[in-house]
Amino acid sequence: GAAAGRRAHGGERKMPGLSFIFVGKMRERHYAAAFEEYYKRLGAFGKPELREIAEERLPEQPSEKEIARALEREAAEIEKAVPKGAYVVALCVEGREMSSTELAGTLDAAMGAGASKLCFIIGGSFGLHESVKRSADLRLSMSQMTFPHHLARVMLAEQVYRAFTIMNGGRYHK
Repeated sequence: GAAAGRRAHGGERKMPGLSFIFVGKMRERHYAAAFEEYYKRLGAFGKPELREIAEERLPEQPSEKEIARALEREAAEIEKAVPKGAYVVALCVEGREMSSTELAGTLDAAMGAGASKLCFIIGGSFGLHESVKRSADLRLSMSQMTFPHHLARVMLAEQVYRAFTIMNGGRYHK
């Protein structure tokens, strides 16, 4: 009816399903607490889900071959965890850098184009397998600087929260 039509155009942008797929467990309490905070705030827009995939154990000085095999095994687990019909964002250094408003616009466009879920992937210490990056809809880079991947999770959650706040006309991004 008319009320439903009005709501669809004027109201808050409802979040499609939102999922984070991370390789490895977060051990540092300060990063975990910061991530938790933004994850909780994202709940205002819908229910996010978090999948942590075990990071393959590697020797102290792994060979290229050992790293490649580990990334391949992680990739197989990541692919199983990606929701069907999701718009996939893989974080990687060679990805595209964007401003917060550009990211908000990109996610908004993906949802407008019918993405049922937004899925963000961060690899472990050695990054992501090429196949994961290739199959992503967007390869995103936070910066050319190197960050601990657990800090990257905090930064990502904050930016996704900021993006939804921007899409909903919030003041947070100023």
